[in-house]
Amino acid sequence: MALDQSFVGRSYPPTDPYEVGREKIREFAEAVRDANPAYVDPEAAKALGHPDVIAPPTFVFAITFKAAGQVIEDPQLGLDYSRVVHGDQKFVYTRPVSAGDRLTVTSTIEAIKSLAGNDILDIRGEVHDEAGEHVVTAYTKLVSRAAEGA
Repeated sequence: MALDQSFVGRSYPPTDPYEVGREKIREFAEAVRDANPAYVDPEAAKALGHPDVIAPPTFVFAITFKAAGQVIEDPQLGLDYSRVVHGDQKFVYTRPVSAGDRLTVTSTIEAIKSLAGNDILDIRGEVHDEAGEHVVTAYTKLVSRAAEGA
């Protein structure tokens, strides 16, 4: 069953603040095998003009996808998550994420499309710091595969 187009433009409440820690950044940088010293060495980051270590660009996926859970789990939307695959991801930064940031995410449904029986859901996650300043926008595309035989 196709997702309801009237959900396009719907925003969900901001998440509770997520405090970015140096250790989380280091662990993430190691996991993605990125040896940039600005991710692990505060002095290297400061030499580049940052207040503390910065996070690799895809670090925010963890918090923006968790925030998108409000959309995914909305019973009124009716998305069958067991049929969902991650279709695409894009980040547009105003500034890097730094250790010590307290970030909130507001998720909005940007588009809902049907293609060959599949539902395609575009979610925009606006990430702001504690001062309300924009940090990054995450664009997530989810594809809900058509039921077999549909």
